[in-house]
Amino acid sequence: MHIRVICTRCRKEREGMEVTCNRCGGPFKLDIDLPFSKEIRLNFPYIKEWVSLGEWNSPMIKGDLFYKLDFMNPTGSYKDRGSTTMISYLKQSGIKEIAEDSSGNAGASVAAYGAAAGMKVSIFVPSTARGNKVRQIQAYGASIVKVEGNRDDVSRAARESGLYHASHILQPHFRDGIRSLAYEIVRDLGWRKPEDVYVPVSAGTLLLGMYEGFRHMANEGVIKEIPKIVAVQTEQVSPLCAKINHVNYNPPEKLTSIADALVSTNPILLPEMINAIKDGECVTVSDQEVLEAWKILARKGLLVEYSSATTLAGYMKNKGSNNAVLVLTGSGLKTLS
Repeated sequence: MHIRVICTRCRKEREGMEVTCNRCGGPFKLDIDLPFSKEIRLNFPYIKEWVSLGEWNSPMIKGDLFYKLDFMNPTGSYKDRGSTTMISYLKQSGIKEIAEDSSGNAGASVAAYGAAAGMKVSIFVPSTARGNKVRQIQAYGASIVKVEGNRDDVSRAARESGLYHASHILQPHFRDGIRSLAYEIVRDLGWRKPEDVYVPVSAGTLLLGMYEGFRHMANEGVIKEIPKIVAVQTEQVSPLCAKINHVNYNPPEKLTSIADALVSTNPILLPEMINAIKDGECVTVSDQEVLEAWKILARKGLLVEYSSATTLAGYMKNKGSNNAVLVLTGSGLKTLS
């Protein structure tokens, strides 16, 4: 049994609390080799004391399909799965002041869990950021730092702030917490694997964390094989689908898609995502297809963000199986004004 933190690119073990590999600049991941436990938190033995707000164990309901209602996590998004492990780990490592760069669900989640841990939290956002998610971040007591420029400029400002960069994209313990989603999906199906799992993909934390959870269960014989993962992206933000489907991708200078939580046009984790989806599929959907799917979900009583509705849009476009699980990632209450 072992749990190591290694660079995904050069395989170097992490030294201290470095955020990216000081040898090659690559991202880190947790390399785990441990027995699987149906008591899900035992699959994260590196956490000695949890900073918890009651996350995980979101409902999965059966209608025409299986819907995993991950928007019912404490701050209204699946990001709480990663925040609980990352913040718990940082707290036990002695980190007391953190910076994160996100004006959306990740910023709100990290702000909430940072507050629960007694940390001083600064969330770096674009100067144009506004709306319910920014107000949610502020409600948890985090400082908002507005930065002129694009998404890369915001990330750079957080890295260079002098605070520890608790990036939901780069911190391996954030991504690792999302293994819990895969465990729950299989548990909710009576410890059977689904045929397909549809997930919205942007920076890659959801896809990669969930993939590692399925891989762990397959390695331990809980399921026979990893289910087919279908990544769904918008036409405006589709770098993964472009690579998988071998098409050219030229991101627009300004994103206008209604799926405004999916914004990573040049994700640092793209090579890792390509590897995770090699036996799956990647589907792109239009804003009109997303809007239609959002309306269908709302009429079922499921009010989600437009970005979450991409999973149903992708399923309908792909004519998926009846044994598919659609992960609904963010609450629609965040986007109503």
